[in-house]
Amino acid sequence: MKPLFEKMGKNITLVGGNGDGQTTKVANQIIVALTIEAVGEALLFASKAGADPAKVRQALMGGFANSRILEVHGERMVKRTFNPGFRIELHQKDLNLALDGARKLGVALPSTALAQQLFSTVAAHGGGGLDHSGMVKALELMANHTVAPDA
Repeated sequence: MKPLFEKMGKNITLVGGNGDGQTTKVANQIIVALTIEAVGEALLFASKAGADPAKVRQALMGGFANSRILEVHGERMVKRTFNPGFRIELHQKDLNLALDGARKLGVALPSTALAQQLFSTVAAHGGGGLDHSGMVKALELMANHTVAPDA
């Protein structure tokens, strides 16, 4: 199968036995959701404090907080471009897998549950089809403040 996988991508890692690939995918989605939430909080905080969120993002990208999510999704939050790359409703599906799996394992994933609730808030306001960076809209509702004006 490896030659086939090599046609689809560069990073090919055999994680383990049957089901471990799905576990890895779900673990990835946990990290992505929590990082989107952290970027959203940071940019919302900066904006509410009166700083230019675009400049704050740029400064953060030069430090230890730099990440692909800060780069891509932070830009979407600042520019208000929530056209879907990966839709909130799909991320919700993956976080449901994480929370269901955690329940079966007897493991608490409190931050994952919070991320799921933030996605649910956006979806309840008609945003299930937005890019998952749109999670920031739930944070903005709670703060009664947007990271940047809508375009």
